[in-house]
Amino acid sequence: MHYPVNVFTGKVRDYDGSRPSAIAKVQVDGELTLTGRGLVGDEQAEKKIHGGPDRALCHYPREHYLYWANAFPEQAGRFIAPAFGENLSTEGLTEKNVFIGDIFRWGEALIQVTQPRSPCFKLNFHFNISDMSRQMQDAGKTGWLYRVVQGGQVSADLPLTLASRLSDVSVFDACAIAWHMPFDDEQYHRLLSAAGLSASWTKTMQKRRISRKIEDNSRRIWGR
Repeated sequence: MHYPVNVFTGKVRDYDGSRPSAIAKVQVDGELTLTGRGLVGDEQAEKKIHGGPDRALCHYPREHYLYWANAFPEQAGRFIAPAFGENLSTEGLTEKNVFIGDIFRWGEALIQVTQPRSPCFKLNFHFNISDMSRQMQDAGKTGWLYRVVQGGQVSADLPLTLASRLSDVSVFDACAIAWHMPFDDEQYHRLLSAAGLSASWTKTMQKRRISRKIEDNSRRIWGR
């Protein structure tokens, strides 16, 4: 299957009441260069939690925007790509049919799904919805992140094509295991066995198995 894609990049800017962010992205056309750090010209504000080899690209399903427009009708006009700061937007790919470790060909490049996007508190400020990050996490409509296996020239004129599937853990399953289930060592082992899982998620699941506890995510979700 071929999935036509829209492409977006952004620059870091300041936001009142929140920290700087590059969530406000704009559509770009024509040929672009993709490296191990992402699209040339795209920026991330806080490299510890955004960007890096395992989070080089963010993908958000375009079909989710109808869900959010219905959930927040007073802001319906805002819920169009790339409102969630995504680099890639498609129809036909969702958390339920994309799997951890999936490798997609895009132009000269190969990109691999590494983890669900972990919604952070900046979304609350971006949309002026106090619990947007929590709602996104609870709905499992998070999108996902990629590492760049092979860089090269890419373009919005070139589709994404699934090249390889390496695990049976969907992005939706990963969300459920990480955020929706009580402590479940067997499911953590299943997630850790998914080839391609990001280093940060691998570390988190390993820590849970050792400590027998689920970490506190309030700082990520609420900014405190």
